[in-house]
Amino acid sequence: MIEAGLLDDLMDRVDAGGLALTGEGGLLPELVKAVLERGLAAELTGHLGYEKNDPAGRGSPNSRNGHSAKTIATEVGDVSLAVPRDRAGTFEPRLVPKGSRRAGGLDDMIISLYAGGMTIRDIGHHLQRTLGTELSHDTISKITDAVLDEVKAWQTRPLEEIYPIVYLDALVVKVRDGHTVRNRAAHIAVGVDLDGVKHVLGIWVQATEGAKFWAGVCAELRNRGIRDTLIVCCDGLTGFPEAIEATWPQSTVQTCTVHLIRAAMRFVSYQDRKKVAAALKPIYTAPTVEAAESELLAFAESDLGKRYPAAVATWENAWERFIPFLAFPPELRKIIYTTNAIESLNYQLRKVIKNRGHFPSDDAAIKLLWLAIRDIEDKRARARAKEKGLPAGQRRAQGRLVEGAAVQGWKQALGALALHYP
Repeated sequence: MIEAGLLDDLMDRVDAGGLALTGEGGLLPELVKAVLERGLAAELTGHLGYEKNDPAGRGSPNSRNGHSAKTIATEVGDVSLAVPRDRAGTFEPRLVPKGSRRAGGLDDMIISLYAGGMTIRDIGHHLQRTLGTELSHDTISKITDAVLDEVKAWQTRPLEEIYPIVYLDALVVKVRDGHTVRNRAAHIAVGVDLDGVKHVLGIWVQATEGAKFWAGVCAELRNRGIRDTLIVCCDGLTGFPEAIEATWPQSTVQTCTVHLIRAAMRFVSYQDRKKVAAALKPIYTAPTVEAAESELLAFAESDLGKRYPAAVATWENAWERFIPFLAFPPELRKIIYTTNAIESLNYQLRKVIKNRGHFPSDDAAIKLLWLAIRDIEDKRARARAKEKGLPAGQRRAQGRLVEGAAVQGWKQALGALALHYP
């Protein structure tokens, strides 16, 4: 078509408004129709063993028997097909299987739109407006539910024996419970393997975030193969460290410094927050535990510390869970002092779920979160592939490693862990 100039003629007609690309009578649906009908005819020829009007077919026990009308939904709109039949009724087309009302690409499009945060109703309106294709609410719901088996397999997949670092955190989703909508906690675990690559280990939805439920999550991760983890980063939830240590007794539990700062700031008036934040920085940037203790004491004795004793008490109460990362070199401190590695993921997930008022069930929430995580990882992989080979200073894609650390820096961090855990 290109060499003969036919494509240029067609595009000129499209530009002039005399020909539509999609919709009824559009260029793309007609091309899809021609290709599918030709393919179905070729399949029937292969099934019968002879070409149409071929004398070799005389006396054959089976022959062509006209066509059946069928309409399928595609990525370019509805397409009406003339599906060939045989007299014996043994022809089973593979290109457009019997009972199929949608092309495979349309299912992928719907799942992609759903993963992007569009509701089932929004997807139906979008397909009607852009492609002229009408799909019922139940049909779209069944298409998205098709990934549930894949989600369950992902949730129960075997895991590696050792993850040097595991991040545990939760975000809030709204789920319908009877006639009311309630807040529920979606618990997410992210593990960093020995190559420095982050993996989402699982998603669990529960009424509230609690240490008892986290203990069950850790036990499940252990049953799926995680024999040990060196450092577990979490927030300051009461009983959380004990729940982790019940599963991995030798692990170091690191309380997120950012969560600790936020907890201390709850007692500080707005006009003093910047001053208090600046006064707290020397504590978590101290070179040693002793230096950090001196900085905390200095803050407690300062005017700000005396004005906000509750903020000082917050640090004192969490001190034993705060100081583990101070024993490591700077390369590793950047990785474990905060749960930002999972907070950044949660931020992207919140962008997806914010369009929804609520989810009809826990499974629906897990399904969307899993699809969003898959899309996020695919997007990062494509960006990294596009920038492959460029100098490090010109790369803008998010790194495969935690906090975008360089491979060499990660290897140094693992070396420090090996020295700390002989």
